[in-house]
Amino acid sequence: MSAAVAQALHGLVDLHCHSGPSPFPRRFDHVEAARDGAERLGMRAMVAKSHHHNTVMDLLAMRGRLAEVDTEVFGGIALNSMVGGLNPHAVRMSLYMGGRVVWFPTISSGRHIDCHPEGDHFPTATVPLTVERIDITGDDGELRPEVHEILDVIQETGALMSAGHMHPEFIRQLFEVGRGRGMDRMIISHPNFVIGAEPEQCLEFTRLGAFIEHEAVMYDPEANMRWEPRALLEWIERIGPEHTVLASDMGQHNNPKPVDGFLRVAGALLDLGLAEKDLRLMVRDNPSFLLGLD
Repeated sequence: MSAAVAQALHGLVDLHCHSGPSPFPRRFDHVEAARDGAERLGMRAMVAKSHHHNTVMDLLAMRGRLAEVDTEVFGGIALNSMVGGLNPHAVRMSLYMGGRVVWFPTISSGRHIDCHPEGDHFPTATVPLTVERIDITGDDGELRPEVHEILDVIQETGALMSAGHMHPEFIRQLFEVGRGRGMDRMIISHPNFVIGAEPEQCLEFTRLGAFIEHEAVMYDPEANMRWEPRALLEWIERIGPEHTVLASDMGQHNNPKPVDGFLRVAGALLDLGLAEKDLRLMVRDNPSFLLGLD
């Protein structure tokens, strides 16, 4: 892989790494993922994401090993049924103990369950799990009181709010409330996978202050999804690199390492004509802002 691509990615921040432990089979643990990024790309920071548990506790248990790695590693909590869904108490513990991200329902969202009722495109868990649907609105169509309580904690701590895997209409509703509160750290992941948000909807989200995250795992020819990098470039050009983040969404046992995914996808984007300064904006500057690093 070209040294020029590696140099363009130097200092990147990965907002979406699926390292372990996890009930889903993982390629490596959080420390090993961080070390690989530090050694090969000078990775500044990464976020360890789990659909099932608060990863802050993992990182606190691993802090002795993490102290030997230059990359900072942050955790957070996804509001799925395994943590009690819309659970303000779990959010407080995660963020007060150093968490930086709250993902609204991912595998427990109605959108995810409707799209993947049999779990296709997702690995089989190593232990029996029950996924229950979690909705952020009540019968009246308004956000549940627990959502507002969770937003209070996110706002107080300056954490990043992710829309999870929800339907675009629920995402819009959440971002509108966030914008009304003055929140400026909001993000939607892989709008064209599971969520099904169109570019025009994503432009609306950016006007509410949100960023649009795309995943290297979808565009790496050696990963298991294999979308065309040109489609990603079209999204970047439509939305604008100033509103875009490129993350890995890797760490699964059957996918390449995140660093390799970044190298191949970034190389393809540069070959297609993406400016290096725009690549740096998406992999370094924007995610650094969203994590509060700058």
